[in-house]
Amino acid sequence: MTDSKNNEANQRSIAFGEKALGYIKYNQSSAAPEAYELWFNYACGLKPELNEKIKELLRETPRLTQEQLDDLYDVYFLKDDVGERMEEIGSQVSHELDDIMEMVGSSLSNTESYSESLEIFTSELADIKDEGSLRMIISSMASATFEMAQNTKELESNLARSKDQISQLTTSIEAIRTESLTDALTNIANRKKFDFTMQKESDFYKAEREPMCLLLADIDHFKSFNDTHGHQTGDQVLRLVAAILKQNVKGRDLAARYGGEEFAVVLPQTSLHDAVVVAEHIRQAVANKELVKKSTGTKLGRVTMSIGAAEINDQDTIESLIARADKCLYAAKADGRNNVKSENDLEPLQAAPLEEVPPSQDHNAA
Repeated sequence: MTDSKNNEANQRSIAFGEKALGYIKYNQSSAAPEAYELWFNYACGLKPELNEKIKELLRETPRLTQEQLDDLYDVYFLKDDVGERMEEIGSQVSHELDDIMEMVGSSLSNTESYSESLEIFTSELADIKDEGSLRMIISSMASATFEMAQNTKELESNLARSKDQISQLTTSIEAIRTESLTDALTNIANRKKFDFTMQKESDFYKAEREPMCLLLADIDHFKSFNDTHGHQTGDQVLRLVAAILKQNVKGRDLAARYGGEEFAVVLPQTSLHDAVVVAEHIRQAVANKELVKKSTGTKLGRVTMSIGAAEINDQDTIESLIARADKCLYAAKADGRNNVKSENDLEPLQAAPLEEVPPSQDHNAA
C-alpha cells in the first residue's frame, strides 16, 4: 500500500473514531473499550445486523441506556469472541487427534515388524546347527524386543501427553461454554441459558408431570435511579440483586438476567405456593438492603422489586408461561410495586384491566 493510501485509510479510521466518541458522548454511555468497539463498528457499518438493531432501538428512544449497550455488546461481540476461541480450540483438538492417529499407526507398524522378526527367529531356531548361531539369534531377539519395549514406552508417554493436552482443552471448552451462558455484568445466567433451561424443564414437566414455576422480577423505578445516581451505581444495584437471587435458589433452580433490569427465576419441582414463598424471600431481601455508594460511602436509600409468578400447565408453551408470569409482574407493578403477584391473584384485579394501567406504570418504564 502506498503512503497516500495509508494516509487515506488512517484519515478514515480517525473519522470513524471521532464518530464513535460522538455516539458515546451523546448516549452518555461508559467510555470503556467495549463501548468504543461497539460504536466504532456502528460508525463503520461492519456489522449490518448490529446497525439494524441499534436503529430499531433508537426509533423507540432518543438515547440507548447502558444496559441496552451492554446487551448489544454481549450479543454482537462476545459471541464472536467465543466462536473464535472455540474454533481455535477445535483446531488444537484436531491437531492432537492427528498426532494420536499417527502414533497409533507407527505403533501398529512397529508391532507388525516385531511380529515378522519373531517369525524369522522361530524359523531360524529350527535350523540351529551350533552354539554360535544360537547366540546370534538370541541376541537379535533381545535387540528387537528391547526396541519394541522402547517404542511402546515412547507411545505410552506421547499418549499420556496428548491425554493431558486434550483434558486441558476440554476444560477450556467447558469454561468458554460457561462464559457464553453467563451474564458478564451480574455473573448469573444470561438469556441464552434461561431459554435453554426453560426448554429442558418444560420437557421434564411433560415427561414426569412434576410442577415447575417461573418468576419474572423487575427492579422498581430503576431508570430513575440510574438517571439520578449514574450507570456505574446502577450496575452495582444489578449485581446486588443478582447476588440475592443466587442466594435464594438451590439445586436445579436457575436465576438469570432476563434483560436490562429484569430478572427471571426458573423453579423446577416447585408448586405455585412455594414459588410465591421464594419470591417473597427475594423481594424482602432486596427491600432490606440499604444501598451505599462505594466510592463515597453516601447512602442511596433502598430499591424494591416487583415479581410475578406463574406455574406451567398442560396447555402451556414456553411463550405462554412467560406471558402469564409477565402479566403477573404487570399486576404487581399496577398494585403499587414492591410486591409479589401470582396467577391466583389475578382474578380480583379483573375489574381494573391491566391494559388500562397508565404508561408510566408499565414495568418497562421503571
